[in-house]
Amino acid sequence: MKKLILSSVLLFLAWITLGQTPIEDYLPQNVSYDLAIPTPEEILGYEVGEWHVSHDQLVSYMRELARVSDRIALQEYGYSYEHRPLMVLVITSPENHLNLEAIRSEHVQLVNTKGSPNSDSKLVHYMGYSVHGNEASGSNAALLAAYYLAAAQGPWVDRLLSETVILLDPSFNPDGLQRFSTWVNMHKSANLVSDPSSREFDEAWPGGRTNHYWFDLNRDWMPVQHPESKGRLSLYHRWKPNILTDHHEMGSNSTFFFQPGVPSRKYPLTPQNNVTLTEKIAQYHAAALDSVGSLYYSKEGFDDFYVGKGSTYPDMNGAVGILFEQASARGHLQENQFGSIGFPEAIRNHFVTSLSTLKAANDLRADLLKHQSLFYQESIKLAGADPVKAYVFGSEGDPARAFHLMEILHRHDILIYPVEKNIKKGTQAYSTGSYVIPTNQPQYRLIKALFETRTSFQDSLFYDVSTWTLPLAFNLKYDELGARDYVQTQLGEVIATPQFPKGRVVGSSDYAYLFEPNGYYTPRAIMRLLKAGIVTEVNHSIHTDRDRSYVRGSIVIPVGLQREKRDVIEAIIQEIAVLDGINVYGLNTGLAIGGSDLGTRQAEVLTMPKVAVLVGDGVDSNEAGEVWHLLDQRMDMQVTLLPVEALNRTDLSRYNRIVMTDGNYRAISDTGVENLKQWVTRGGVIVTWKRGGKWLSDKEISKVQYAKAVPDTTGYKKYLELDQNRGAQVVGGAIFEARVDLGHPLSYGLESAQIPLFRDHSLMMKKASNPYAYPMVYLDTPLLSGYISDERLKQISATPAVTISALRKGRIITFADNPNFRAFWYGTNKLFLNALFFGQTISSAAAEE
Repeated sequence: MKKLILSSVLLFLAWITLGQTPIEDYLPQNVSYDLAIPTPEEILGYEVGEWHVSHDQLVSYMRELARVSDRIALQEYGYSYEHRPLMVLVITSPENHLNLEAIRSEHVQLVNTKGSPNSDSKLVHYMGYSVHGNEASGSNAALLAAYYLAAAQGPWVDRLLSETVILLDPSFNPDGLQRFSTWVNMHKSANLVSDPSSREFDEAWPGGRTNHYWFDLNRDWMPVQHPESKGRLSLYHRWKPNILTDHHEMGSNSTFFFQPGVPSRKYPLTPQNNVTLTEKIAQYHAAALDSVGSLYYSKEGFDDFYVGKGSTYPDMNGAVGILFEQASARGHLQENQFGSIGFPEAIRNHFVTSLSTLKAANDLRADLLKHQSLFYQESIKLAGADPVKAYVFGSEGDPARAFHLMEILHRHDILIYPVEKNIKKGTQAYSTGSYVIPTNQPQYRLIKALFETRTSFQDSLFYDVSTWTLPLAFNLKYDELGARDYVQTQLGEVIATPQFPKGRVVGSSDYAYLFEPNGYYTPRAIMRLLKAGIVTEVNHSIHTDRDRSYVRGSIVIPVGLQREKRDVIEAIIQEIAVLDGINVYGLNTGLAIGGSDLGTRQAEVLTMPKVAVLVGDGVDSNEAGEVWHLLDQRMDMQVTLLPVEALNRTDLSRYNRIVMTDGNYRAISDTGVENLKQWVTRGGVIVTWKRGGKWLSDKEISKVQYAKAVPDTTGYKKYLELDQNRGAQVVGGAIFEARVDLGHPLSYGLESAQIPLFRDHSLMMKKASNPYAYPMVYLDTPLLSGYISDERLKQISATPAVTISALRKGRIITFADNPNFRAFWYGTNKLFLNALFFGQTISSAAAEE
């Protein structure tokens, strides 16, 4: 038997060298295959692994399978940004297809704690491939998995399909997969080139890993900010799967990884039985990979902590999530430490572990169904024992942020209730526009994961971030409600679907209109006015009339100065109220009874932000994409994606704002540095953070000074403790609190002088010599949630979170941290947008010069 396996492995490796592998060499030969079902080669014109399948080809094959097979129904659950279909194959027996909705309905009863599995209960198995587009062996393995499930014949396959509903998603990330397949196919040689230096293995920036806006979709299961994730989460909660597989790739010199991962790094709310089941399933993967001679590991390197990953999110929803990581060819054939890794080999390993998961899930069907049922029953018991009975949150000044948090919670199948009667909690008051999340509901564990703050951990190493507390990310006031508070709370009816808040136009005026800066969509409202050529001002002082007082940073539309545009103004302020959720007030006099008159010298006319975001080699594509997405999708702004090397030759006069995210910026020459410096002196505004800010400091464009890292010189260290000790000093992602000057233009619209900031790096600014130049500073004891070593915490405490520099007419606004992290940090979006819209108005006397 061993000789037979060895000869099969050698034959397979020989086919890899030739660049093509017949489908028979992938498929198990202990079953027969229906000849009426077309193989991938019959539809695509090439063998699986000979070329990288493009997304359109992948869709064509899956549609053909659905057309010819009575085991498969194809459903489209959305479209990517580039309008590629997001699809899932629902695979089960023909008999089950006739009763599919009843099967689904019965299955989800396991979640509401009213049902329990029986011998006839169907298992739901979600198979997901290539959430990272340039980890393409997953989607190419999906071709084989779909063919096998459509064509394989035999008693075991019949039993599997009878007892299971399989959701097969061949591409979590269509846009990234298309981008990557185009790259590697256009650089493929007839004689495969394995040299790692070949252009085939060096994707052009930003690469195919991410979606259209350069987001890592495997970090979006919790934030749910993109159409790919929104559609997938809707499908997920419609079916409530018992098991989900997530197929990835890693470095070419690696082997193959499958979970459980590092035992000490699971999320604390994950039940131990989840780990037990994962370990049982792992034995099936080991046997499958042994049979094809593949090396692997399973309890090192990766963790199950961040609940926003595809392999961890199911663990918080009564399922078992399984991560697979395959050594990548990153093309068709690449040299590695073992000799070489071929694309067919990578595909094969994902295919055999797809089958091993199906086998394990079918064998453990009763255990997995029971686990899901008990997960939710135990969740209700845990909620009953938890002293926290609910969470309350809201914002009177900015209902849009509260709405967007509710959107996320709703997508996670969490029940939300409006506050009917005012709630008083400490110094906070919650009234209409506030919302309550009771913990006594099936999603108890996930609610705790999204709302809790945590500063103690079993391990000090994290594969991703160590915290993500949602109300802190949204900078919303929120509180825990205990039993006494909760029993006195009067709630309205459960919110079926959150509705975007509508503002009001209060009064009509031919003199002036005004709206305050609190609203999240204030910048979008300003853009509506500026695009129409309407003179728009920001008032840096308080204005109080007989009706109310308007805060600093309020936006003034002087109708009397532009009467010929009154009809246009009236139409736009209606849009601002309805589409931006902002109250707009008509004023019939500029005379103040407190503060300044409307014609004050402290008001400035706003100019249209003409924004360029530096992109290209050396720039962090995720962070550049976050800026692009925020301005393009949410703020309805035109954004130029400007290659960094363009600074060496481009006339920058058409821009008045440049954004520099994290990056090394080595592509900017001395000429580019001087070009950028002169642009700033003429009045340009740079908004930057992290290594972008450090580069500007090193090039003496900004006056920011950075603290040097303090080396660890505490003496003798053991070699075996090296990784642990070094990893413990990494700031992988934690939340800190800063104090902000509420009178500063950067803070316009904030409701509190303290704000949560997300940090995932160790760069620290020194305090400027001008005490007005750092309007936001970390507190002395800043940690709110997440892991950070004591040494790093001391270094961060009381350091500036933003520094303002002036270079003649221009300004450089340097944040310590990325204010747009993963598109769900709505709270600090406000700081970034204020920098773009109001940065030029900051006095040079309040900046380092």
